Amino acid sequence: MVLRSSRILRELRAGKAPTCFKLNLGDPRILELCGLAGASAVWICNEHVSNDWFNLENQIRAAKLYDVDTIVRVEKGSYSDYVKPFEADATAIMVPHVKSADEARHIVEMARFHPMGRRAMDGGNADGRYCQVPLVDYMAHSNTERVLIFQIESPEALENVEAIAAVPGYEILLFGPGDFSHLIGKPGQINAPEVVAARQRVGAAARKHGKYAMTPGMMAPRAALESEGYGVFTLGADVLGLGQYFRNQIAAFDGASAADKPADTRVT
Repeated sequence: MVLRSSRILRELRAGKAPTCFKLNLGDPRILELCGLAGASAVWICNEHVSNDWFNLENQIRAAKLYDVDTIVRVEKGSYSDYVKPFEADATAIMVPHVKSADEARHIVEMARFHPMGRRAMDGGNADGRYCQVPLVDYMAHSNTERVLIFQIESPEALENVEAIAAVPGYEILLFGPGDFSHLIGKPGQINAPEVVAARQRVGAAARKHGKYAMTPGMMAPRAALESEGYGVFTLGADVLGLGQYFRNQIAAFDGASAADKPADTRVT
């Protein structure tokens, strides 16, 4: 039985730039729209957004219809929170606020099977095709085609980023300018010199240690980000896109002249 490979990893290995959209809304049909648009991946947030496990499974199924990878940003700290998305057949988990190399090694230990880690074995879920895949194949696939993403988003994490990047067993670093900027007293100022320097340092550390770097949004022009070492690009978010669409529609309506507006044909 052939298990699905990671589209992000396939595209990176082919020299392409995988694209991603962040989702705050829970409707699986939004993931289908991302797939129809040609996105490589979707980022489902379980850190800041209320979502249940059954809905998460349906979101993952919707994405797989279009060969779209699913990245689940997990709640911080729980072993089960890290493993359950993989068992639901998510391609990747994103762990927020990773601050040290020791913490990175501990996450790898929890999320990878032997010999890379000590993840508990259960092939009876979607990722193991409900015990329809030999355990050796299941474990090998999980260790090579499931992706770990660590977020660097604090001054403490930045100080340790080279040591974090050197930890084996994971693939991607993601710099979080939102939390980083507010933790240095400049909330939302993602173009502040300190924030730009931090972003560049994360990209350089990832490149030096053979990791990929991912953006949470287009923080700078694509060419600049690629020159800094970034190769996986989040292009936007569902709530931002819908919010802008609704504002544009209202503005277009309000800006139309009275003659352009349809007559009131109600019968009274």
